[in-house]
Amino acid sequence: MLLARFLQAENVERDADVALIQAETKGQVQSMLNQISGCRAKPACVASVKANAANPRTLRPGSAKVLLLNSPTAYSLFGASGRTRFAWTVVGTLPVVQCIGVKRTGNFLTGISIQLTSLSAPIPNEGDC
Repeated sequence: MLLARFLQAENVERDADVALIQAETKGQVQSMLNQISGCRAKPACVASVKANAANPRTLRPGSAKVLLLNSPTAYSLFGASGRTRFAWTVVGTLPVVQCIGVKRTGNFLTGISIQLTSLSAPIPNEGDC
């Protein structure tokens, strides 16, 4: 039971990351702003979200598929913050790599809470966050 709960905690961040990227591929600025904690209060964050939502590299028809997710908060027993390197694609298109700011609070016993804090523009495919 505890092992299952621990492993499920990793899906919380993955699901949040995927939801943000799905909104980005559809150009859904309001949804992206809703998903990035505190973004609406920061003009630079709002501008970045708008630019990402209109970027031809990220605006794509279809469903985004995760290629690779490297998270510094992964398997944290308690809280952690960092920038997740998220590689994704829509089938039939070139991959995109972006950095997603993540703040994880709580623990796997009482529950994990994830806040997404930022989303970068696409970076080089070999780039680090």
